[in-house]
Amino acid sequence: MSGGPLPSTELGPPMDPQTDDSGGFVPASARREAAAAFTAVVEEIASGQAEFPLPGSGRTARRFAALRAVAEQDLSAARLVEGHVDAVAILDELGAPPPASGERWGVWAAEPPGEGLTATATGTGWELSGLKKYCSGAHTCTHALVTARTAQGRGLFAVETGAAGYSPLAGTWQAVGMAGSDTPDVRFAEVPAVRVGGVGSYVERPGFQHGGIGVAACWYGGAIAVARTLREAARHRAEPHTDAHLGSVDVQLHAAWAMLEQAAAEIDRDPQDTRGEARVRSLRVRAFVESVCAEVLARVGRATGAGPLCHDPRHARNVADLTVYIRQHHAERDLAELGALLARPEDKWDDQR
Repeated sequence: MSGGPLPSTELGPPMDPQTDDSGGFVPASARREAAAAFTAVVEEIASGQAEFPLPGSGRTARRFAALRAVAEQDLSAARLVEGHVDAVAILDELGAPPPASGERWGVWAAEPPGEGLTATATGTGWELSGLKKYCSGAHTCTHALVTARTAQGRGLFAVETGAAGYSPLAGTWQAVGMAGSDTPDVRFAEVPAVRVGGVGSYVERPGFQHGGIGVAACWYGGAIAVARTLREAARHRAEPHTDAHLGSVDVQLHAAWAMLEQAAAEIDRDPQDTRGEARVRSLRVRAFVESVCAEVLARVGRATGAGPLCHDPRHARNVADLTVYIRQHHAERDLAELGALLARPEDKWDDQR
């Protein structure tokens, strides 16, 4: 594939997972490993050694390939890198200054039921208070774009994670899968913030949909990593059922990447979504890639049995990470939205429901 440089993680073997002296999995070590990989990729971006072109720049396929490359090595690191490059795109689309050298950004925009964040205007700006869930990279990011309620509606705000009143809550991210993504709840207590864009501009911009497909590119890279174990099993043993599983997985992965490349081309042809196709495109691509990932997980497990899950820590991590990560897809809820948009395009759905 032509274009700018991919992250260097594509060039080496998969990183070894961190274990304790008895061989057991250590979440804290996984977080350190992912944070180190995240930091390295951000430094490569700053130096020009790696490139993640903006969505709609004419090189969106290159962006998806770069995300895929990181995800093939470590899905938790890819989750952090995807958040940073998504923040870069959001800041650009909303007319805000880009990240400075050495800054690592996250995007924390989940809105599950519960307390949430409230933004209050002050004489000099804004302050955020409340609880934000699913803050990936809470201990590694230097800055984040965060959604919060205002009196006029939901807005987007930039915060520094070193500010007083910013407190990640220990014990609020218990996942084994994606343990390395460091995604705890964060308590905000009058944390200074800078408003980015207007009310609703975060979800109303076309890039919101383009970014969702970038997440699917990460899922795809995770599926490639899981499928690697099946390919190795087939290479070392000629067995027809294993070969059949590998053949099916290859067909599914080939189709998923073709769909991602087609989506990239469509984004580049209409980056501002003048045709109004971005939401349907995002729903279709994410649903298909999620289904391919689920199929890969099932077929690799059926073909290789319990052995790799029990004795290969890298494979066990890949399976656990991908299983959790694809749950960012909202399953039947997203499929219902897609069906409704196709049947009744005049209806409008709330992207933050």
